[in-house]
Amino acid sequence: MVPLPAAAAPKVVASIKPIASLVEGVMEGIAKPSIIVGGGQSLHTFSMKPSDAKALNNAEVVFWVGEGLEAFLEKPIHALAGRARVVPLIDATGLRLLKGREGGVWDEHADDHEEHQHEDHQEIDGHIWLDPANAIAMVSAISAALSEVDSANSINYAKNAKSLTARIETLDVELKQSLAPVVKRPFIVFHDGYQYFETHYGLNGAGSITVSPDRMPGAKRVGAIKDKIQSLQAACVFAEPQFEPKLVQTLIDGTTAKTGTLDPEASTLPAGPELYFNLMRGLTKNLRNCLQP
Repeated sequence: MVPLPAAAAPKVVASIKPIASLVEGVMEGIAKPSIIVGGGQSLHTFSMKPSDAKALNNAEVVFWVGEGLEAFLEKPIHALAGRARVVPLIDATGLRLLKGREGGVWDEHADDHEEHQHEDHQEIDGHIWLDPANAIAMVSAISAALSEVDSANSINYAKNAKSLTARIETLDVELKQSLAPVVKRPFIVFHDGYQYFETHYGLNGAGSITVSPDRMPGAKRVGAIKDKIQSLQAACVFAEPQFEPKLVQTLIDGTTAKTGTLDPEASTLPAGPELYFNLMRGLTKNLRNCLQP
């Protein structure tokens, strides 16, 4: 496919790297989106730069999950991207949406993974890309939105979306097979950002150290998590690359749990159309390596 001149393609902005990866896959051979939260940044600690404001101001299409996840973008999008087609992917048709959990220890009754469609986004867990079925639904929504804005390339968007969907379906089969030996092994995560991944693959997540990485837990929460690690004989406690790991070491002291690292936002991965696949394979590899006996 011969790339079109940049002027022929719409200026597209994506909020975070996993979303940008799916957008770039749909736009392959046509153009590349700009990314707001790039590099090694986290959406939980992000602050806008002038270059981000300029990108939003010039955008013709903006893709984001929605205000429940990227709250820092809500006002800038309304103020700067007034002429753009703004697409909250949490509204994509066919998404499986899960309510956010309370954090701390997840009891049986709190782990029912209720499913919802288009409810209050403040109550919904926004890490929707970690379910491959949701990623496929988002690819469809991305292709449709781009085709409406740029009808001249609609056939190419549709072809790319079809190819990307097939690749995600193949990836899903691969990850299910890889995770099958460790699905029953209990583990604790740093923050509750993995519910969609856990639910889709039937994993045994038992709790999170904190609800959000920008709010550190108090002594009561730390004590409850440590008790849970010991009572369950949790196999692993996972840290995240952007945040202080000393707390994880404190939690596993005196237990049989190992430590690993998970990165749900792909902060350490290079951006691009392969990022989504590298992210999902990386989560799978790190989970399996830490959870296997």
